[in-house]
Amino acid sequence: MDQGASDDAFELISPVFRDNSNIPPQYACKGQNVNPPLTFFNVPPATQSLTLIMHDPDAVSGDFLHWLVWDIPPSTESISVNSVPVGALQGKNGKADSRYMGPCPPSGTGTHHYKFDLYALDRTLDLPAGSSLDQVTKAQNGHVLALAKLTGLFTSD
Repeated sequence: MDQGASDDAFELISPVFRDNSNIPPQYACKGQNVNPPLTFFNVPPATQSLTLIMHDPDAVSGDFLHWLVWDIPPSTESISVNSVPVGALQGKNGKADSRYMGPCPPSGTGTHHYKFDLYALDRTLDLPAGSSLDQVTKAQNGHVLALAKLTGLFTSD
């Protein structure tokens, strides 16, 4: 999945934070706990669906899943604050809830890196709402056309 440095590289950005910069507090557990706005660029032409996985590899308990959304229509250009694209489904996060869960690192654990991974797939996953990360990753295995990444930082202290 070499994306190279071309102008048409698959890209994921947020209008409220840059890659490797701080996620504003309203998108965290002590704020409004709603998802930040996200924008997609240059979705590959053969894409049939998109999957978004937000996770915290710095979590004390190990890599923690904050948000899981799949079967996002390939025509989707953005996800608004506190929303899920029409037609997309949400899976269980690390607390077994099918919703967004904002950054919430324990006090004293330093800065955490929140990874937003957007996968362009050559198929829809057709899994039921509430599916697990394991079910989603197995279903998309061998079907990833491209991967766009965005990292946000958050410190509770």
